Amino acid sequence: MKDIKIGMIGLDTSHASVFTKLLNDPANPFYIEAAKVTVACPVGSSDFVLSYSRIEGITKEVEQCGVQLVTTIEEVAETCDAILLESVDGRVHLEQVKKLVGYQKPLFVDKPLCLSSSEAIEMVKLTEQYGTPIMSSSALRFAEEVRMALAIQDKGKIIGADCFGPMDMVETQPGYFWYGIHTIEMLYAILGCGAQHVTSVSTVDSDLIVSQWEDGRIGTARGSRRGNGEFGAIIHFEKGTHYVSISASSKPFYLSLLEEIVLFFKNGQSSVPLHETLEIIRFIEAANESKDTGKRVYV
Repeated sequence: MKDIKIGMIGLDTSHASVFTKLLNDPANPFYIEAAKVTVACPVGSSDFVLSYSRIEGITKEVEQCGVQLVTTIEEVAETCDAILLESVDGRVHLEQVKKLVGYQKPLFVDKPLCLSSSEAIEMVKLTEQYGTPIMSSSALRFAEEVRMALAIQDKGKIIGADCFGPMDMVETQPGYFWYGIHTIEMLYAILGCGAQHVTSVSTVDSDLIVSQWEDGRIGTARGSRRGNGEFGAIIHFEKGTHYVSISASSKPFYLSLLEEIVLFFKNGQSSVPLHETLEIIRFIEAANESKDTGKRVYV
């Protein structure tokens, strides 16, 4: 089969250069075959420093991998088989998706899908209307150490989980949508859908999100803005507890994510169900509300 021609939109995140190198450079030790980034549009947000300050450098890296640069996202969509929407600013994703769904090409939207559950619902309706496959996820749910833990067979059912990771915040991406989503995605990979309500406690240096699932299980997401930047989890089984250290694996978690994306581009089937992505967006929305109000908020 011929290589999948991938178009990339948004060259303002490290994922743009990392993904391009993994797909386009056969000398890369983690090279992924059968897909290649062929065209890209370096759009960004002029009011978000973590967007506009990175475009020039990342664009150069992507261009050095043999990628054609174009000026509009429509040009990208017209000349590729599948689309990586990498814009780091979640505020622009809905408008970008509106321009892309009509091309009916598999579309991966990097985290976060968007910044509100109303936008997420509108996005899903658009993709259903046009029959356009869509997927969105943080890389952390696909980390090898998480997958290995979920494959454990001799400890019974999972009865709870405590996840942790860095949780920096920025003004343009409300609350936990910026970095909290990584730890929350891990929590959902472990416990699945069904969060009932959420309560958040926030200080200058850290946050703790506590949620009860409909079946009575409790999951937590702890975030830190001081100290180490490690991601991990403690998974509680019926017959024991398992510690997950994301850094313990030699396989980068962003590689695991990209492998899932390429598979999605091939078969049009996301390994993360859309209803789960929708619930994650609503969970973050509820956690943000609880952080601001100090109250329990129902998901």
